[in-house]
Amino acid sequence: MNAHALAAATYGNPSNAQKTARTAEYQVIARITSRLQRAHADRANGFAALAEALTENRRLWTEFAIDLASTENTLPDALKLQLLQLANFTLRHTEVVLRAGASADVLIDINIAIMRGLAGKDDAT
Repeated sequence: MNAHALAAATYGNPSNAQKTARTAEYQVIARITSRLQRAHADRANGFAALAEALTENRRLWTEFAIDLASTENTLPDALKLQLLQLANFTLRHTEVVLRAGASADVLIDINIAIMRGLAGKDDAT
């Protein structure tokens, strides 16, 4: 998440001022993932909500990619590369879902895996 988006997510609400960057990122991903899950589950009743949720998720992953490519990002290079590859896959698969009606399940699974990582949990828990 870039500095501007992170600041808005973290400090936009005074009650958020004590949150860590990791907590703020987790909460943003959780909100977007929840919206994506609801829209995907209800896609038979309308594609518009799913398209909006996918667009929001795409914005999130675009911000992640921008931040990961920044020289200010201090994550290890190997992790940055893996996350950039995940961002690339997410952006490409979003287009497939939007154009061909593919399932958004993998996008939801990716977000949940990232949330687990941010929470300090692995997939085994």
